[in-house]
Amino acid sequence: MRKLLIIFTLIISFDSIGQQIIANDNTLSATIDGKEFNTQPRRIRIGNYYWVTANSTKPDKSLRFWFVDYENKDAMPDVGKYLVIDEKYTSEKYYEKTLKEGVFRGLAVVKYVEETKTPRMEYHVGTSLKEDASNVDVGIIEITSAKNGFVEGTFSMTLEGNYWKERASATVFGGVGRLVDKAKDKAKTSATGYDQDIDPEGNGYKRQEKKDQIAITNGKFKLKFVEAK
Repeated sequence: MRKLLIIFTLIISFDSIGQQIIANDNTLSATIDGKEFNTQPRRIRIGNYYWVTANSTKPDKSLRFWFVDYENKDAMPDVGKYLVIDEKYTSEKYYEKTLKEGVFRGLAVVKYVEETKTPRMEYHVGTSLKEDASNVDVGIIEITSAKNGFVEGTFSMTLEGNYWKERASATVFGGVGRLVDKAKDKAKTSATGYDQDIDPEGNGYKRQEKKDQIAITNGKFKLKFVEAK
């Protein structure tokens, strides 16, 4: 028990120091299911695509979105509207069709994860809905400014909500080690601003039958995307 207390103390200390080190000028705010969400987003690159990840703790929350742009993979997204859709509909063919219609600059995929029972026992997860021509309010991210290395924009969307619960087998067989790993992951998320194993899918959790919708409104962000030339 004494060893565990020492480990948790070290984690908390690292957390406190880290938050002072990684301060930046990025901002993101939104109303998610009626609750205010404010944090400093980060950009991550995965292959030829860029994620924007916005995270906070107590409880753990992660809002992530990425822009689908087959014409401009390595640069900042251009000014314009991006239609938020299910990731299954991000093919190049669908992308080209969207551009030809002339309403949207491109496509975007969004995922939201919120811890509902600590320590990371249960989650509420939201994923992009399929675009519906009769209801474009399913989701839009609008880039209003893209210059000097910074991207600014606004967003609103409705996500498909589902619930996840830690499997009993993961809790039992993971034991104290799994609990300590969760604490370390929480500390890394808080200290760096990047999500550290927040997503329950594939991490020892089971999706529940309950479904709902997650409304995200009044979203706006400013993010350092690339170094200015």
